[in-house]
Formats: sequence, C-alpha cells, structure tokens
Amino acid sequence: MSDDHDEENGFDTALPDSLMPYDSWIEDSYRHVMLRALDYAAEHGLPGDHHFYLTFRTDWPGVEMPDRLRAQYPHEITIVLQHQFWDLKVDRARQIVSVGLSFGGVPSTLVIPVAAISTFADPHIRLALRFTVPEQPPVAVAPAGENVVPVQPAPAVQAAPPQARPEAEGGEDSQVVSLAAFRKRGPGGPG
Repeated sequence: MSDDHDEENGFDTALPDSLMPYDSWIEDSYRHVMLRALDYAAEHGLPGDHHFYLTFRTDWPGVEMPDRLRAQYPHEITIVLQHQFWDLKVDRARQIVSVGLSFGGVPSTLVIPVAAISTFADPHIRLALRFTVPEQPPVAVAPAGENVVPVQPAPAVQAAPPQARPEAEGGEDSQVVSLAAFRKRGPGGPG
C-alpha cells in the first residue's frame, strides 16, 4: 500500500509541528546514555571489544587540553577510548568529562564540558549518537550573589592562558587522533 492510500482513508501521514520540545528531550536522553556508558567504563573498564569515539569542540569554553593539541586541532577533535586511557571521570554536577590519554607518547589530561561533545560512538555495536553543539556557546549568567568558579585543570596539565589559545576558524574538518600504536596485540600477533 502506498501513502496515498492512507491519505485516501483519512490518515494524514505528514507529521505536525510539535509545540513540545521532543527533539531536545530525546537529545538529553541520548546524552544521559553517553554519560552512563562513560560512568560504566570509568568504574568497570571497557568489556570485550567495546570502545568509544568522542568528538568534541576544542574551542568550547571550559575545554582544557595541552596547547600543542589545541594548536593542532583548533576547532574539533575525535579521541578514542580503548586500551590506553586512565582517570576517566564524569562529573555530572559540573557537567564535565575528564580523561587521561597519551598523545605522541606524552601523557595529557583532557577536561571536556558535556555541552562541547558533538558525537559519541561505540563502533563495536555500531552505536553513534550525534548532539547539537551551537557554533557560538551560550553566555553563562551567574545567579545574583553567586561567584562563577572556572573549572580547574588536573595537576598534571598546565592550562593555556586565554590569550595563547588560538581562535577557531569556521569550516574546518574534524580530525581523528589514532591511538592504534598503543593497542594491545592479540595472541599469536607480532611481539
């Protein structure tokens, strides 16, 4: 049967505009799924062949990463959480994820606001969640009488002074940092 047949029977197949923010609620639910997966990995490790790709905006306020990485990836980066990561933490109150990774053999700690994450994927099960990240971050307004405390970097990482951070240029493609060199070799592989 065709859609025309449904219309002939009095069924309107076009979706009406919603006056309720279902898209936003669904995206919030997907973010919750991502945070639960990250919490699980932080507590139990990654079971079997599960691993995560996280793509995030490097120019988003609150992102903390080494200056050399920010210069190399001024707008967006994809990291892989598989075998070689440590201190994975999800701070729901501050809405940040932090994780230790090695880049070119240099250990680094990344602090990533949840709002800066544009994609979460677990390729083992072909799960990919995409999130809306506006081009311009919202301006945070502190409630009257409250001081805004900036996110402090982990002790192992030096935060870049604001003037040393390069500005993002629109239209740049995201780049993937490959951690293949750090992956464990399977049984019988070259040793």
